[in-house]
Amino acid sequence: MDDEKTTVRFGVLGCAHISIKLCKAILRAPNATLQAIGSRSLEKATAFAAENGLPEAVRVYGTYEGVLDDDHVDAVYIPLPTALHVTWAVRAAERGKHMLLEKPVAMNTAELDRILEACEGNGVQFMDGTMWVHHPRTAKMKEALSDEQRFGQLKWIHSCLTYNPGPEFLKHSIRAKPDLDGLGALGDTGWYCIRAILWAMNYELPKSVLAFPGAILNEQGVIISCGSALHWEDGRSATFHCSFLSYVTFDVTALGTKVMSPSSRFHSSV
Repeated sequence: MDDEKTTVRFGVLGCAHISIKLCKAILRAPNATLQAIGSRSLEKATAFAAENGLPEAVRVYGTYEGVLDDDHVDAVYIPLPTALHVTWAVRAAERGKHMLLEKPVAMNTAELDRILEACEGNGVQFMDGTMWVHHPRTAKMKEALSDEQRFGQLKWIHSCLTYNPGPEFLKHSIRAKPDLDGLGALGDTGWYCIRAILWAMNYELPKSVLAFPGAILNEQGVIISCGSALHWEDGRSATFHCSFLSYVTFDVTALGTKVMSPSSRFHSSV
């Protein structure tokens, strides 16, 4: 895996909807191949492969373990519910598989530490599934924020990511179930908001974080709408709002000492 021209052989754990996009992207990539896909049932994995026109060479497994045990797989994509990430990410690392782990990567920092320790201990690479930070447009945005002659010094940033999937989603979606994705909107949409703020602040952690009052929970106690304010020692600040209850927004606005950036929609890159 040291050669930059090495083709990465991917396996996929799970047949989540996002797996469809990832499989198509791998098949188009000049430096990657799709080797295997696994599900909790062979029937589901077989149907996924057929419905999405995967090449016959892609091996299909009725377990996640089958993909991890495949010697022809270098790296795995893990789009499973967040509560399952620590288990399968650690197992993947122990099998020597590099990993692309969907966000949010873990339920808490303790779980993330376990994942990273397993990756480091087994010499494998870890990457989260946040696509927009790698988009060419993002590099241009960073250039604009770093231009002190035009933008000045960054003082405040606001990010907002919301959508309204409807009542059935709030009752039945994995992203609204405490035992599967208990972080709710904070983990699903808030992940992007927080990532955008930290990206703009060069990943310097804030001195304090204050949750806004009035967070909304569903009947199962999962956050479906919330916001927060963040403050840095040098006076910089940020706010964000994330929600499953509002009209679609994917915006980032930055305020410098000389100019305010126009609201940047990053939805095409999310």
